[in-house]
Parts: sequence; structure tokens; C-alpha cells
Amino acid sequence: AMAAKAAKKAAPAAKGAAEAAQQTGARTVGAKKTTAGAGNSATAVPGAPVTAAPGELAVRPGEDPWTPEEVAEARAELEGEVVRLNAELTTSEAALAGLMRDSGDGAGDDDADTGSKNITREHELALAANAREMLEQTERALQRLDAGTYGLCENCGNPIGKARMQAFPRATLCVECKQKQERRV
Repeated sequence: AMAAKAAKKAAPAAKGAAEAAQQTGARTVGAKKTTAGAGNSATAVPGAPVTAAPGELAVRPGEDPWTPEEVAEARAELEGEVVRLNAELTTSEAALAGLMRDSGDGAGDDDADTGSKNITREHELALAANAREMLEQTERALQRLDAGTYGLCENCGNPIGKARMQAFPRATLCVECKQKQERRV
């Protein structure tokens, strides 16, 4: 009986999220509840996925808490990036398919032609790999936003900082941990 009540309460939120996603062309990532409890319903944006309340996202000491508008802006930027990267990946994969199809038709090519085709193919492979990696990072950032862990360093658990997250929405490490990582590489 408890599960039925919870399902009835979750259904309107999931429906609203699906409708919002349909209007914006975004793909629906199931609505999720956080462990914060009933406090979320008062700060939730109608039609948006259920997430941690904006004020609950991590900030560094001295920074203002996240406002609903700032969270919505971060989400919109990340979702726009997913659309852009998917389009870039589709274009890159189509170019690669064409290059692979044409690579067998090298009769009469000299070494320079063959080398040029190889360089072009390697360039397209690198672009596709980069777009794929950025897409994974962006989707991971959206998942962290839904889970309420957006803005927490994955290494030390401290707040990354709102200013850094706004400048680089896919950040997963605080500045200190990122610098340590770069020194090791």
C-alpha cells in the first residue's frame, strides 16, 4: 500500500518531466527522488525532473547558495551541449563512413594521396573520440545534478565551487585535486 501511494505521487512529476523533455527535444532521464525528503517539492520547478533543492547543492564557504534560476541555467547548458555533441558525433561518424567506403578505391593513388586519406581518417577518428568523451562527461554531469552531488569533488568530497561549476559545468574535481592530477600526469 505504501508503494502504491509513492507511485501515485511520483507519476505526476515523471509525467511533467517527460512533457518538458518532449517540448525541449531533450531525452527523458527518469525522474529521481533524493533523500532530502519533502523539502524538494516546495522548491521544485514545475515540469522539471525531481532533483535536490538548489540550495542543497554544494558551494564553497563564502559563496552564495545555488538559486533555482542558476540550476536551471546549468541544466539547460548541459542539455544543449548533449544535443550539440550528438549532432557533432553523427556528422563525424557519417564522414568516417564515407572515408572508410572510399579507402578501398585507391587504385591509381600515389603515396601522397594515400597518406592524405590516412591523415583525414585519423583526424575524423580523433574528433569522434573527443565528442564521445565530452558527451559522456556532460551526461555524467546531468546525472550528478539529478542526484544532488553536482559540485562535489569526486576525489576529496569537498565542494568544487559554484564559480568553477558555472565556468566549467562538467567539472568533477576541485581546483586543488585537478592541479594534483595534472602534476602527476
